[in-house]
Amino acid sequence: MLRNPALKTVHVATQRYVSSQVRNYNRRALTTLATFPDLRMETMVQTTTKHGMDVIHDPLLSKGTAFSLSERERLGIRGLVPPRTQEMEKQLQRIIRNLRECRTPLEKFVFMTALQDRNETLYYRLLIDNLAELSQIIYTPTVGEACQRFHSIYRRARGMYFSSLDRGQMAAMVHNWPHDQVDVIVVTDGSRVLGLGDLGANGMQIPIGKLSLYVAGGGIRPTSILPVVLDVGTNNEALLNDPLYLGMGHRRLEGDEYYSFVDEWVHAIQNRYPNALIQFEDFKYPHAYNLLHKYQDKICCFNDDIQSTSAVALAGVLAALKARGKPINALDEERIICVGAGSAGVGVCEGIIDCMVEQGKVKTREEAYSKIWMLDQHGLIGNVHLGAGDVTKPAPIGLGDRANLDERQLCYLKKDMKDRMSLEEVVKTIKPTVILGLSGAPGVFTEGAIRAMAEGVEKPVVFPLSNPTHQSECSAEQAFEWTDGRAIFASGSPFKDVEYKGKTCKVNQINNAMSFPGLGLGITVSRATRVTSKMFMETAITIANMASEEQLKDGILFPGVGSLREVSKEVAAKVCEVAYDQGLARAQLRQGVSLKGVIEESMWDPEYVPTIRIDGHM
Repeated sequence: MLRNPALKTVHVATQRYVSSQVRNYNRRALTTLATFPDLRMETMVQTTTKHGMDVIHDPLLSKGTAFSLSERERLGIRGLVPPRTQEMEKQLQRIIRNLRECRTPLEKFVFMTALQDRNETLYYRLLIDNLAELSQIIYTPTVGEACQRFHSIYRRARGMYFSSLDRGQMAAMVHNWPHDQVDVIVVTDGSRVLGLGDLGANGMQIPIGKLSLYVAGGGIRPTSILPVVLDVGTNNEALLNDPLYLGMGHRRLEGDEYYSFVDEWVHAIQNRYPNALIQFEDFKYPHAYNLLHKYQDKICCFNDDIQSTSAVALAGVLAALKARGKPINALDEERIICVGAGSAGVGVCEGIIDCMVEQGKVKTREEAYSKIWMLDQHGLIGNVHLGAGDVTKPAPIGLGDRANLDERQLCYLKKDMKDRMSLEEVVKTIKPTVILGLSGAPGVFTEGAIRAMAEGVEKPVVFPLSNPTHQSECSAEQAFEWTDGRAIFASGSPFKDVEYKGKTCKVNQINNAMSFPGLGLGITVSRATRVTSKMFMETAITIANMASEEQLKDGILFPGVGSLREVSKEVAAKVCEVAYDQGLARAQLRQGVSLKGVIEESMWDPEYVPTIRIDGHM
């Protein structure tokens, strides 16, 4: 109960004022159906039933030393924090000074995690103001090491874990999450974390990092996100034998048992959060494709490794066309090698195929497939019968290692080329214009292959996209040295610009963060019921068109991560347009209202607002 009855009147009046402002906003711009309240509009005041130390220890409520004297009084924390009130600017000075004293990226990661665990508003302010630098700490490349050592550096619970012990209980478990509205969920089973393989429950750092970028880059409210691990076990022997490992200590569920587990989780989430966007993250092949195929037409979901990676890689390829003086609709003229035939590799190539077909310059999808040569760990996916009979027939299923290829990979099988040709052999044979790396195999872009590529094209497009940095197919320095500084270069992990023969060679980063925060914002604002391939294609085209002519001449393909919020606004606007055009949007936009204005006002910005304590029974 409130100690001062007079405060109750103030609190009720405040709540009524906030409600009236939200209603007025909705009448002016976005009228959302009654079943989809948009809590992001409530930015003028925050209310809580908590009191005393519970306020200080809640990272969503805590302001650290920035609580005003009146807040300290009404929240029961007077005397529980240092007496001098310091605004956010001074807090940031203190945080930045301490952050600079961290010696390694992992130490900075732990420091940032600790800040997030005690004051999320300050955490996101710091992150937004320093996105280019700190995105590399809270996500790639540092998050890879953080995942590997998660069980050693674990400090405090964040997110939800659904394990093999919880089968039959998930529908009840989801109600343990304290927030009634969730806009975005990122879920992983930890089976293929970046290029590091099976990390089991240690993969939780990936959803946490991704969702931090949803908030910082896309303006999603921190109370409306949910990181999830589906702990179905691990096949990582080191983790199974580590007594500190926090996940289930058995081998992975597979087959029907695995898919039944995931299905129970999806139904449980849909029961409590039917309007949430679900992002599947770091699921191994073929589970990634199977789950996407099963759910993409039933619920609002997508696979980041397949679809976001594809969108940003396509954006890079399209921008590279412009950088070479070609029109953006000349994609069919490219000769593309993709090294990597897993979910990311196939996903990227399928996005390129979709775009070729959409541009209308290929007669069939099969003709589009002829423009891409795919290699797996054995080499080119080619014809094992070449030189031994009818070379026009593909290898029959069940012959050798190629028995493991599925129907998606078989679309890229080259009937007129020998199976398992090396990368250098393929390069010399087809003279590619673009080479993509999604293999997780460091150094697979050999000097011989890249030099041979550079002999056949003036500006070779070299995209080693595997994460983290030490898994990259080649480095930026190697790419520019082997192409005599002529490469158009983009990587999955960050590299510094390269000085070569007196000129600065620009490095781009094909970062999924350029795609998914804007996508999530667009889905949330429009309340779209599905995520479609058209949304990803338009996302790619939007990003590809953001660089100026001068930037393209300098080798800059699109804005960097530091401009993420601006990129997200543009992507969100395009996603909303597609949602309305395809009849998938449930939010109603009043005629004459600026869609971009609505999106901008919908984005959460980390600022301290007055905190009011209310009676939980009021």
